[in-house]
Amino acid sequence: MGPGIESLQTTAMSIVVRDGKVAAVDKGLNPAGARIVDLAGTYVVPGFVAAHAHISDVNGLKPRAYTEENTRRQLGVYARYGVTTVFSLGGEQAPAFALRDAQSAPGLDRARIFVAGDVITGRTPDEARQNVARVAALKPDIIKIRVDDNLGTTAKMTPDVYRAVIEEAHARKLRVAAHIFYLDDAKDLLKAGVDMIAHSVRDKELDDETILLMRKRFVPYCPTLTREISTFVYESTPAFFNDPFFLREADKDVVAQLQDPARQKAMASSATAQRYKAGLEIAKRNLKKASDAGVLIVMGTDSGPSAERFQGFFEHLEMSMMAEAGMAPGDVVRAATINTARAIGRNDIGGLTPGMWADMVVLTQNPARDISATRAIKSVWIAGVELKR
Repeated sequence: MGPGIESLQTTAMSIVVRDGKVAAVDKGLNPAGARIVDLAGTYVVPGFVAAHAHISDVNGLKPRAYTEENTRRQLGVYARYGVTTVFSLGGEQAPAFALRDAQSAPGLDRARIFVAGDVITGRTPDEARQNVARVAALKPDIIKIRVDDNLGTTAKMTPDVYRAVIEEAHARKLRVAAHIFYLDDAKDLLKAGVDMIAHSVRDKELDDETILLMRKRFVPYCPTLTREISTFVYESTPAFFNDPFFLREADKDVVAQLQDPARQKAMASSATAQRYKAGLEIAKRNLKKASDAGVLIVMGTDSGPSAERFQGFFEHLEMSMMAEAGMAPGDVVRAATINTARAIGRNDIGGLTPGMWADMVVLTQNPARDISATRAIKSVWIAGVELKR
């Protein structure tokens, strides 16, 4: 079906789509000339939006391929899982920028992409400012920095450098997302004006001051619980390796490699893996505390920088883990749709109101009751076009 006008009709509601965008939402709408799509007995939600992922880094077991073909292929994987928009926080090159620039029209057959470009580094404030200027010239959607010592194994970006990055980016009307691990770094970054906390705080419980700093400026908090899962879960064969929903898109060679006994033994004995496992428990408590306090929670996974962080599937695993951490299923759905769209500065995705792109996931079960229903996908629509799955 190409761009045109159609009325998608559930039991309780009609969604009229014209030229790829939502034109009206109400009961019993049957515009003249519209194609009627019967979706009785289903639940229609906005397409899921991932606030933290990576696209072109993955090419199975082959070397990374920053090509249009590979980027399109990986965006197709996300889309078939109902993740219709992906915010890539670092690593994309020219093909991804070009695909970003070509998605403002009906007829997409893959997920939308927004990009950060190269992660900003710098040994000095001046060097960091120069790197911001270089990346800003490519017109990214956000700037990304890493403030982390990888559990004490690497040097961490210093406060004078990240303050320079934030100041330079803001001068260029660009927001800044920060990779963090430690509470103290998150707090100081918030005081410096950072615009997004792109991972959970994993060393300590969130304190009231940090929560207030996020709430005061509406700074989104992206838990990326599955990022931690990926650091230790392959110490044995995870249960989801037998899940058809996972296997439908998983690279068979990658799955086989992750079941290699020697690899699993090495992960089981890794001190780093065990530290991240402990960090996950703190992250889950911090997510619950932040959510209860009214912080803007968004869904992101950090899927894609390596093949074992399975794109598309990890987004659904993330939503399940967010619910397990104590968020209500409806709140998780909002975190994965409208909240993320607001956090990344988009008012044309994340909802089903007139004027927004008609990016939708049709489910056979209600995710507001049970978050596992996000996996009961009947169809995916991008810009009013049903995706071939």
